[in-house]
Amino acid sequence: MKQLTPTGEFLYTYAYHQDEKDLCFLEMRAFFGADSEEKVVKSTRGIDPSRSPFIKERIEVLFEGADVADILEQAAQVNMGSATFKVIFPKINGLAFEDTVDYAEKRDIERQIGFVITGKADVHNPAVTFGLMPFGGRWYFGTYLQSESVWFKHQQKPREYSTALSTKVARAIANIAVPEPAGVKAIDPCCGIGTVLVEALSMGIDIVGRDINPLVVDGSRENIAHFGLTGRVDLGPIADIRQQYDVAIIDMPYNLYTHATPDEQQEILSHALPFAEKLLVVTIESIDHMIEEAGFTVTDRCIAKKGLFLREILVCERTIKPAILVEELIEV
Repeated sequence: MKQLTPTGEFLYTYAYHQDEKDLCFLEMRAFFGADSEEKVVKSTRGIDPSRSPFIKERIEVLFEGADVADILEQAAQVNMGSATFKVIFPKINGLAFEDTVDYAEKRDIERQIGFVITGKADVHNPAVTFGLMPFGGRWYFGTYLQSESVWFKHQQKPREYSTALSTKVARAIANIAVPEPAGVKAIDPCCGIGTVLVEALSMGIDIVGRDINPLVVDGSRENIAHFGLTGRVDLGPIADIRQQYDVAIIDMPYNLYTHATPDEQQEILSHALPFAEKLLVVTIESIDHMIEEAGFTVTDRCIAKKGLFLREILVCERTIKPAILVEELIEV
């Protein structure tokens, strides 16, 4: 019997609207260090596909082969015992021509592989789902996991603003800011009604929120609690932050009630220097000069579109040492 031991490789399939491509690719680069036009990414990094609003599914590779016959030979050694299973061949748009397979052939290959595996097939409620995928001239077989659109469930909030980020964009932003949550502390110091906080907290990211507007702080707390999440949201200006964070997510205030002047925008960015090594900035205006003046450098970027409304998303790293560190401020 072939032991079902993962190889340590994963295949992810992607789906996005053309307007979302730029944002999707920035998230891909944050997760995997590169993007792909093929809508398939092969990586040694294991990510829950439900984290991304653009990942459709994931195959954790168990074995690979040069062709279907090679996969069939290896699948014939698999014994599922009492566990039920099914085999699926995902529909993938964007594959290279040599990797494309038509619908009838996909169904036939699914049947062939299902037939040679020892065990009971169950297409409706299997204990294990296997996936098969051609990519880069090779064939890959492994356990299949479909993404769940968690962000979609967060669209219906008790408190909402028309200018707030969509939940889909907010989820991608949280991933870009914190692609690897383990040991990372994040803050959203201009959190508004907490759209980014909800997405980040739902993915287990260690993040706190803050805002100078007591009404939106209350709204943010209500939205977080509504989805059964737990997170801290403080009232106060960014200038009062005294703790250290690995990353700050700053959606520049621009709505009717909290529109920031250029001087105020500069202050927000400059106040982030002592407590954050990395910034993820969302802006509707070009502010590269402000980023640089605040002591950061833009290392990656994209445009997020919502109809005719454009937001620029900037990934920034601290490039100068703060004149006074947060720890020194605490001591003072």
